[in-house]
Amino acid sequence: MPQSTFRNHVLKSLAADDFALLQPSMHHVELGIKEQLEVPYQPIEQVYFPETGIASVVAVMTGGRQSEVGIIGHDGMTGVTVVLGQESSPNETYIQIAGQGWCLPVESLRAALAISPTLSRSLLRYANAFLVQASRTALVNGHSKIEERLARWLLMVHDRSSGSRIYLTHEFLATMLGARRPGVTTALQMLEYRGLIHAKRGEITIVDRSGLIKLTHGAYGEEEHRHFGILTD
Repeated sequence: MPQSTFRNHVLKSLAADDFALLQPSMHHVELGIKEQLEVPYQPIEQVYFPETGIASVVAVMTGGRQSEVGIIGHDGMTGVTVVLGQESSPNETYIQIAGQGWCLPVESLRAALAISPTLSRSLLRYANAFLVQASRTALVNGHSKIEERLARWLLMVHDRSSGSRIYLTHEFLATMLGARRPGVTTALQMLEYRGLIHAKRGEITIVDRSGLIKLTHGAYGEEEHRHFGILTD
């Protein structure tokens, strides 16, 4: 399968020789909703390159409280911890919007990184972009209102989706935003009242993207866009 036909931005942006190192060990996979890709503090055995769908990286506190710290779509890959030289992550990664993509054994990735400095540099640039996203998420969660955080999250998912419909529940949104479900429901109602979205059970449709960007008051900006070109020299 030619590299140019891949939709995943990380794979598509690699130098041809680096892509050739990875391709023989990759296989295509379906990514079902809530499928667990990384377990906290457990060795990571596979890395995933989504073509469609969204993976969520979630931090978990003692007592079970959860909050999303990053999202991964066709722009990225799981296993940033592996790229940084570690075997496991304290966070959980699972599919929040079903899709499909490519799976690569960690052993194959490590072998390729060991012989290709250019592959290492490319994936480290993506790792940096992901860490920037995570730091921005922490900043926004600490200083923005819930409707601003919700608008930013919907925009970031929209960037990584085809079409304007997003399929997920209020309960899932509450976990993603680290908020209580009633607060998320109220925020969704406010966005719908303003004509920015249309919400029904298990489905949200983006109606006015420009209006959502304005509503974030700067919480969605350059850093949220920058990751799409991060692998390009």
